Amino acid sequence: MTAMRPYRKWILLLGCCAALASILGGSEPDAASRGREVFQRRCTGCHALDGARVGPPLRGVFGRRVAAEPGFPYSDALRKSQFVWDEARLDRWLADPDGLILGNDMSFRLDNVAERSAIIAYLKLHP
Repeated sequence: MTAMRPYRKWILLLGCCAALASILGGSEPDAASRGREVFQRRCTGCHALDGARVGPPLRGVFGRRVAAEPGFPYSDALRKSQFVWDEARLDRWLADPDGLILGNDMSFRLDNVAERSAIIAYLKLHP
């Protein structure tokens, strides 16, 4: 058996890494597309990126203080909260809003971890 040339090892390694990345997460455009689809299917009954509906607009929610959208009638529980929306809190909120902030007005829960992750990734893309 002949020895593999060093550059062939790198090509093989890069090919394996690309295949693994494709299996595990896909490309960024695919992730963004998946997030948009899940957001549209699961969130737009009450929310939009821009403009209030039943819920506040969600553009820029990632990294924003809770209940900070001007003019939106947040619940007292949300107005009293003192944190900034980050990935962990958004995940907890989507999984169980009352578990994070008791007395809020959001009745929707999303049990699917992959869908929550896709929505959060989508919101991060819309500062």
